Amino acid sequence: MAHRPLLLCSALLAVTGHAGAQSASTPAGASSSSLMQTRGPQSFLSATAVGSPSGMKPQAPRGQTADTPVTATDSRPAAFEMNWTPLKMPTGERTALLGLSYMVAVNEDWGLGPTFYGAAKGNYGGLFTAGFTVQRRWRLSQDWHVATGVYAGAGGGVSSEQVRAGGGLMLRPEVSLRGEFGNWYAGVGVTQVRFPSGNIKDTTWSLTLGRMDRLLSFSPADAGLYGRTGDRTGMGFDEIALSAGVEKPRDGSITRDGRSVSNRKGKAGADLRQYFGNGGSWWGLEASGAASGGSDGYMEIFANAGQDWGVISPRLRVGGQISTGLGGGGNLDTGNGWLFRAGPTLRWITPWGPTLRLDASYLKAPWGHYDSMQVRASLALPLEKGSRVLNSPPLESGTVREQDWYLSMPRFNSFEFKDGSKDSVTGLGIGMARDFSGPWYGTAQAGSAAFGKAGAFSYGMFGLGAKTHRLPGGFRVGAEALVGAAGGGNVAVGGGAVTQGELWAQWEGSEPKDRLRVKVGVGQWKALGGSKQSTPMVSLNIGWAFGTLGPRSL
Repeated sequence: MAHRPLLLCSALLAVTGHAGAQSASTPAGASSSSLMQTRGPQSFLSATAVGSPSGMKPQAPRGQTADTPVTATDSRPAAFEMNWTPLKMPTGERTALLGLSYMVAVNEDWGLGPTFYGAAKGNYGGLFTAGFTVQRRWRLSQDWHVATGVYAGAGGGVSSEQVRAGGGLMLRPEVSLRGEFGNWYAGVGVTQVRFPSGNIKDTTWSLTLGRMDRLLSFSPADAGLYGRTGDRTGMGFDEIALSAGVEKPRDGSITRDGRSVSNRKGKAGADLRQYFGNGGSWWGLEASGAASGGSDGYMEIFANAGQDWGVISPRLRVGGQISTGLGGGGNLDTGNGWLFRAGPTLRWITPWGPTLRLDASYLKAPWGHYDSMQVRASLALPLEKGSRVLNSPPLESGTVREQDWYLSMPRFNSFEFKDGSKDSVTGLGIGMARDFSGPWYGTAQAGSAAFGKAGAFSYGMFGLGAKTHRLPGGFRVGAEALVGAAGGGNVAVGGGAVTQGELWAQWEGSEPKDRLRVKVGVGQWKALGGSKQSTPMVSLNIGWAFGTLGPRSL
C-alpha cells in the first residue's frame, strides 16, 4: 500500500481569498460586483476597479508618506466553491471526493483558481490531490448559469495492485447547471475523474455549493509604499502560523493492515486565521503532516474555529478550539478520512508583532481506528496590522506587500525508492510567496508527483527567502531555503522531514504594474531521515502577483 504524505498548505491555498467574504460592505468608490452578481445580458465575471472619489486631485508623491497613501485599486469577482463527487474505484468499492476551490476572475467570462480534493467516503482516507481549475460560465437567465471547467492536479494515496494512481496526474472535466440565491449558488453536474497513467477512472454526477466573493488588492507596483483600505486585502487572513508538535496514539489505534500503533510521531504544519468579534473569535485553515516517527506520508487538513479570553491583559489569552477535516496516509487506519479534534489554547500577542501559541488537543477518526493526544507550539506572523486582530476591521493604513500565487512544476533528478531503485520524478503543485520587510519574503509550496513512478508522493514545505530589487528588463533574482514534510509513492524519506534550497530568476513583465510572473529555479532537495538521500532539482513556476496591506514598516 502506497503511503500518503503532507500536502502542506494545499487546502490553505485552495481557499486563500475566501476570507475576504467576512466583510459584507464595499469601500467607498468600489463597485459592488462580485462573482455571479451580474445579471441579464452582462457576463458573470465583471472585474471592476475601485477608484478614488471623483473630483479629488491626486497628491504627489503617492504612497511616500502616511498622509498620501495609495489605495486598493483592483476589486475582482471571485467565488469559493465546494463540490461532492461520488466515485467508483476499479475494485467496485465506492468512495467520494470532497473538493474545495477558490475561483478568481481572469476576464468577463473566465475564472481560474487553486483546488484541493480529498477522499471523504468509503475506506480511502488519505487520498488527496491539489492543483488548479480553469472555468468558463454562460448566463442562461437572471438566476441560472452553466459552468464548464477542467481541473488538473496531482496526488494519489491508499493505492494497491488493484487501485493505482500511476504517476499521480489527475484530470477532472465537468459541466454543471447552477441556480443562484442571494450571494450563494448550488448546482448539479456531470464529471469524469481519471488518473491517465493509472487505472482510476469514472464518469459520474457531482454537486456544487458556492459563495460569491471578491478579491481586493493593490497593484504590485505599490509594494513598499504606504497604503490605506477599509477592508481586508488579498488573502483576507490576519496571520499565518508555523507549528511543530508531537502526537501520541491511544490504545486501539491500528494501521490499515491491522498492526497496533503506539510510537510518538513528530508533526510540522502551518495555519491561517482570520479574527472577528474584537479579536477573541477566529476561524481558519490548517495543514500538517508527519515529520518523524515512522508514519511518513500521513497528512491532515482542518477547518478550525475557536474563542479565547484575555487573562491579566488582552494580549495573554486562554480559550479553546474545535476542528474538523480530512486525514490519512502513513498506513494509519483513518477509515473514510474524516477527523475531529478539540482542545484548549493559550495565546500571547507580543508587543513586537508576532504571536506565540501553545495548544493541546484530542484527535479522533470516528469511522476508522485511530485516535491520539497531541501538543504543539506555533509562531504566528501578522499579515494585517495588530488592530485587525484585536478589533473589528477599521479604515486601516499600513505598508503594501507583494503576494504571489504560482503553478509550480519541480523536477527531481533522481529519487531513491524503498526498493533500492532510482528514477526522476516531475511534480505539480501550488506555491505562494509574500514579501516581508526589505529583501525578505516568506514562501510555501505543496504538491505531488505527476509524472514518473512515484504516484502518491507529496510534499509540503515553508521557508524564508531573499530577493533583489527589480532589475532592467523586468527581471529579478533570489534565493530561498525551505523545510517541511514529504512521503508516499514508495520514496525513501525516513520519517518524512525534508529540506530544499533553491536559487531562482524571475521575469515580471515589461512594466512594474504587470502581474504575470515566470520563475525558473535550480537547487537541491534532501531528506533528513533514513539514508538522508539528496538530489538536484529544477523548477518552472507560472504566477500571478498582487499587493496586500501589511503592518507598517518601522
